[in-house]
Amino acid sequence: MSEEGTTLHDDRLIVALDVHTMADVQQLVTTLGDTVSYYKVGMELFYSVGPDVVRYLKQQGKHVFLDLKLHDIPNTVAGGLTSLMTLGADIVNVHASGGYTMMKTAAERLHAAAAEQGVPCPKIIAITVLTSMNDDDWAKLGETEPIADRVTRLAKLTKSAGLDGVVASPREAASIRAACGEDFLIVTPGVRPAGASIDDQSRIATPAQALKNGATHLVVGRPIRAAENPREAAISIIKEMASSN
Repeated sequence: MSEEGTTLHDDRLIVALDVHTMADVQQLVTTLGDTVSYYKVGMELFYSVGPDVVRYLKQQGKHVFLDLKLHDIPNTVAGGLTSLMTLGADIVNVHASGGYTMMKTAAERLHAAAAEQGVPCPKIIAITVLTSMNDDDWAKLGETEPIADRVTRLAKLTKSAGLDGVVASPREAASIRAACGEDFLIVTPGVRPAGASIDDQSRIATPAQALKNGATHLVVGRPIRAAENPREAAISIIKEMASSN
């Protein structure tokens, strides 16, 4: 966390841009100003306005987590990531359930393409189990392994395939950190400030709890975006994050 004059920000906070238009993006980014330096662009926004949103954010000097959750055969995922790399996103992702070969192929091809083009390679992380998934949904899939055990196992597989980290709920962050070491990204959705609505998330934690559990980045959407004063909401979360230090 850093404080310069009246600007308080923390690069570990990623604000989810779950909106539909470039006008909405520009309004929120302008409102948050220097308080927020990292944004998540997901399917809803990317499919609506296309790659221009990533280019806009980079032009504003922001970091971008391009959250498109690629999941297909190895060559298709690798090709998709190398195409997306030209946009300049800082983090891209795939589904760990696509398997070891898919992840390894994607990582190797993306690093090779970045080296060939002389550009920084984005960090590649993998989705473990969606944070909206609860025990009832999990059982209906025919799964008997506890969610937490599956998440940790997928994280270890992700690391062995050469990826940089995972997306997982804050509740599993501690076991992932213990299994995968310190140099491993753990990006956690399902983060809600104390007293906030849980919305469609199931496995959640407060910002301070998530960081104490081992998360490296926190993804927060509605508690900031839908707040009466989004900038003040972001500052409040940043202050709450600081209490974990």
